[in-house]
Amino acid sequence: MTSESEPRSAHSVGGSGEGTRAVRAGLPEPVKNEPTLPGPVFAAHFHLPGDPTGPYTYGRDENPTWTLLERAIGELEAPGQDGVETLAFPSGMAAVSAVLFSQLRAGDVVVLPDDGYQVLPLVREQLTAYGIEVRTAPTRGDAQLDVLDGAKLLWIETPSNPGLDVCDIRRLAEAARARGTLVAVDNTLATPLGQRPLELGADFSVASGTKMLTGHGDILLGYVSARDAALMATVRRWRKIVGAIPGPMEAWLAHRSLATLHLRADRQNANALAIAEALRTRPEVTGLRYPGLPDDPSHKVAAQQMRRFGCVVSFTLPTRARADLFLDALRLVDDATSFGGVRSTAERRGRWGGDAVAEGFIRFSAGAEDAEDLVADVLRALDESAN
Repeated sequence: MTSESEPRSAHSVGGSGEGTRAVRAGLPEPVKNEPTLPGPVFAAHFHLPGDPTGPYTYGRDENPTWTLLERAIGELEAPGQDGVETLAFPSGMAAVSAVLFSQLRAGDVVVLPDDGYQVLPLVREQLTAYGIEVRTAPTRGDAQLDVLDGAKLLWIETPSNPGLDVCDIRRLAEAARARGTLVAVDNTLATPLGQRPLELGADFSVASGTKMLTGHGDILLGYVSARDAALMATVRRWRKIVGAIPGPMEAWLAHRSLATLHLRADRQNANALAIAEALRTRPEVTGLRYPGLPDDPSHKVAAQQMRRFGCVVSFTLPTRARADLFLDALRLVDDATSFGGVRSTAERRGRWGGDAVAEGFIRFSAGAEDAEDLVADVLRALDESAN
């Protein structure tokens, strides 16, 4: 890429609002007769006469399409701030693994949530096999503070998946910094438009871009953002060693999708709140959780650090059979795993194992359909599943 193609910031195009930033993030300076967002660059190698200088040498190390996407995500994670570096990965777990395994060595201690993403128990097994001590504690009530002493890394997931508990990122980060402990926050459910972990004191913001960030259910992607160049150099080295790189097409599709993130997030968050409020009226629904509800146990802390509360609602129906009947009765909602897409999805989470949830536990991801239609579909499915 020439200097004419260097990405520009939202400030350079006359605005710094979230919508403007999402639409313009990472775009190169305009060049006559060139597309606004250049197409994906498919290249295993680049012309490289003489000494190997310049940003692009080999396709496992760098790619111009990644560069634009990574700078775009960095502008969303830490708007208006210099020195933030982002690395893209082919999945959220590739990003998670890159931070954990680049920062931890045998004899180190890491603190994980015991109520986080269901793959974390597998991660714990692998870390333990490498001689790393793993401590766990719940997300709720900042309980990880109780096991933090002596840890090299604190891993936070807030809101937690699927229970939707929230912890105080700033409080945990300050306590960790006082102990010389690094902090990584899984920001998948919130997205940068919901909360910005780096501004709250975290060393790493890590996320699956598969979910709401890209929002169409057609891309696997992950990323890591951080301010510390030395820390990111170790993450970059890990990516190079294991070859955990995103495809150019996926990176381009992800960047294209960022332009509608603010629109999708606003609509999906509003829909999630409407569904949560409707579910409150149903006697068969227990354990209803959504951080945007004023009486939710997570609301007070979430309101202090989140600008949007996410698209996921969780609740429990009386039995596994009732939950299955409810899911079968839904017409506008797909029975599918994952979350954050423009098409609403729901699943009985216990079917996978690995989550400490009841058999009738439902994780519901609100899409971008009309709220009235979604609420009507959910209430009708509840009625039909009762018969």
